[in-house]
Amino acid sequence: MISNLPEKRRAAPQLCSALALVLSLAVAGCAGTAAPRAPRYDGPGALPPLAYYQMLSRLGSAELNRERSVLAALPKTPNTQLRQAMLYGHPRAPQELGKALGLLDGILKSSDPAAVSLHPLARLLADNYLERQQEESQIERQGQQLKESQKKAGELQEKIDGLADIERTLPQRARSVRPASPGRGK
Repeated sequence: MISNLPEKRRAAPQLCSALALVLSLAVAGCAGTAAPRAPRYDGPGALPPLAYYQMLSRLGSAELNRERSVLAALPKTPNTQLRQAMLYGHPRAPQELGKALGLLDGILKSSDPAAVSLHPLARLLADNYLERQQEESQIERQGQQLKESQKKAGELQEKIDGLADIERTLPQRARSVRPASPGRGK
């Protein structure tokens, strides 16, 4: 046993090198298989909010509602306000275009550098939401006009039915016989 001791001492550095190599490969392998990091939506500029908007399109209505609560708990930065406006105006979520426009207006009026970098995107969203809001109010006006027209048509039909009832209750007139005109016919 004592005679093997010098050989073991010579092999120890090689064993340590091999062990270090195996550990570094294992760590590198784990780093390659780690779950991809979720994108950050609160970064500077317009790209993070655009990525956020893309992410919203993949969510269901329950997840969109959950996202509202998450955003409500975050600090009120221009980026967070823009994301809230996106969520308020999202077609698959309960739409609150008035709130969305209020948030966007706050961003557009702000001179904060973070808000200024979001101005083009905020303007685009605000224009889109204003157009949608105008279309909705036009549809509401047309619906109101339709209801009024239906009401007037109903009232006119009642008047016609009333006149028809009056006509039925009138006594029949005796038909008068017309006298033959003189000078004709012989």
